[in-house]
Formats: sequence, structure tokens, C-alpha cells
Amino acid sequence: MTQNYFELFGLTPVFNIDLSKLETNFRKIQSESHPDRFVIAESAEKLKSMQLATLANEAYQTLKQPALRAKYLLELQGIFPISETNTAMPSDFLMQQLEWRETLEDAKAAKDINAVDSLLSEIRIEANELKTELTRLIDNNHDHVAAATAARKLMFLDKVTADINSVIEQIEN
Repeated sequence: MTQNYFELFGLTPVFNIDLSKLETNFRKIQSESHPDRFVIAESAEKLKSMQLATLANEAYQTLKQPALRAKYLLELQGIFPISETNTAMPSDFLMQQLEWRETLEDAKAAKDINAVDSLLSEIRIEANELKTELTRLIDNNHDHVAAATAARKLMFLDKVTADINSVIEQIEN
């Protein structure tokens, strides 16, 4: 059962996937491999359905998130965007990260929800630009080396977004 995630859902291995088809095919596999359908089945069949359900969940979680999807696509090409030997980031991007972190800390200390929301909007715009860039680099240009940097940036933005959402929760409570 070493099927790749795109094959599992009948999708073309590209960055810009059809998310509704992903959702539909995920639900179909979930339904077909649901434990209730295998109550009287042989243990080997139960195990197989459980393995398929687990694989489908893992594949779905990976493909529905753009940063993880980009990372997975690159790994299929033998490029590992996040590894101990591949952590370089452009200095301007790292400086931007520091500015965002400082802005977040200042807004958190001041309990300024408007500043946090503004920062979140700015980061979402940046993330959308990176998603467009990843579509161009992976799907159109097949420039996987440049795509690795864009994927790392998007993963950074996902982390900052999670931290911002945590601060919003803290301020609101």
C-alpha cells in the first residue's frame, strides 16, 4: 500500500489541486474503509481497511494544506525543503520574520487586537503570493529548487499564523 497521496485520491501531482475533488475522494475512501463495514470481516480485511483509512487521513491532511502539499510534492522529486542540510532562507525574509514577531509581541503586550488582526491580514497576503509562486514554480516551470525556498517560507508563515491565532485567543479570553 505504498501508493502516493495524489494517486490515492485520483489527483494529478501538481501544487494547484482541485480541493473539492480531494474532499470528495477523501470522503469516499473514508466511507468505504469505515470500521462499521468490516464488523464481520476477516481480521486481515479489517487491518487492510484500517490501514487505508489511516493512509487516507494522513494523505488528506498533507494535501489540503498548501505548505505540506508543496513539501510533499518536492519530496516526490527527491528535494527535501526542510532538512538539516537545507535551512537557508533569504536574509530579507528573515528580517521580515523578526519584524512580524516584534509586532506580534508588542500587540500582545498591549492587548491590541486590531494590530494583531492587521498583522494576520498582512501575513495572509504574503502567504497567498507564495501559493501563486509555488503554482508557477512547481506546476509551470518545474523549478523545484526555487520551489523549495518558497515552500520553506510558506511553512514559516504557517507557524507565524498559528502563533498569531494563539495570541488572538489569549487577548480575547
